[in-house]
Amino acid sequence: MATAAAAEKRKPVFIKVEELKPGTNGHNLTVKILDSKPVPVPKPRHAPMSLSQRPARINECLVGDETGCIVFTARNEQVEMMNPGATIILPNAKIDMFKGSMRLAVDKWGRVEVAEPANFAVKENNNLSLVEYELVTVQA
Repeated sequence: MATAAAAEKRKPVFIKVEELKPGTNGHNLTVKILDSKPVPVPKPRHAPMSLSQRPARINECLVGDETGCIVFTARNEQVEMMNPGATIILPNAKIDMFKGSMRLAVDKWGRVEVAEPANFAVKENNNLSLVEYELVTVQA
């Protein structure tokens, strides 16, 4: 039987951009949007597109906080919220790897929430998406 204290939801723990590591997930962040650019998505050649299948929309957005910045990949309905200067909360965000560098993303388990404007200046000279990682296998 669960007690009242156990039934209470845990408060989310928010982290800073500089704490993000490759291949991790479950991150809660508050970030400002610096830039948002659409990424061209190739159309499928072989299958005719039905009315229910709209082409995917993807924007690469530079987001950050007072510790650093990272590229956030916004998909479909998330694209409308990516207005430069806006502050967003990303509960349950994850790190995807793209061509050896980190990208912040929100899948079906997370979400994007527009927040009140934050009062921090983004540290633009610490862009975690510019760091290249290499997969190294360790012999046992």
